[in-house]
Amino acid sequence: MHSRLLTDDGPRMFAVVFDQDEDVLPVLEKFATENSVAGASFTGIGAFRDAGLSLFDPESRTHVPIPVTEHTEVLGLTGNIALKDGRPSVHMHAVLGRRDGSTVGGHVQRATVRPTLEVMVTEFPSPLTRRLDEARGLPVIDLEADR
Repeated sequence: MHSRLLTDDGPRMFAVVFDQDEDVLPVLEKFATENSVAGASFTGIGAFRDAGLSLFDPESRTHVPIPVTEHTEVLGLTGNIALKDGRPSVHMHAVLGRRDGSTVGGHVQRATVRPTLEVMVTEFPSPLTRRLDEARGLPVIDLEADR
């Protein structure tokens, strides 16, 4: 992974370019930690060798796996970075294009880059904190935590 600060006049913006075979989530979390990013949004394009997506089922409060075992184009990658237990945590969704033109999408549990992934990160002026919401059964951004 290579990154460059694009602007720090106002919110900091970064370009983060992943190398082939990198695992997206831990590498982006490492980037956020190394650059003290405590709240941000991001978008990206590129391609994955394979990925593990999921759909959250509110009835069972579990993530239903959506395995992607083929090479796909990343047509849309969006998400945010917030603090969870004091460390940057990435929440990422993707829409992936298959060879036949069909798509698959969901919450990204894991993804391996091939050949590259380009992510643009825009930092927020204040941090965000994610906490477990017992009623929903999943971690959500706590808007009261950072006031």
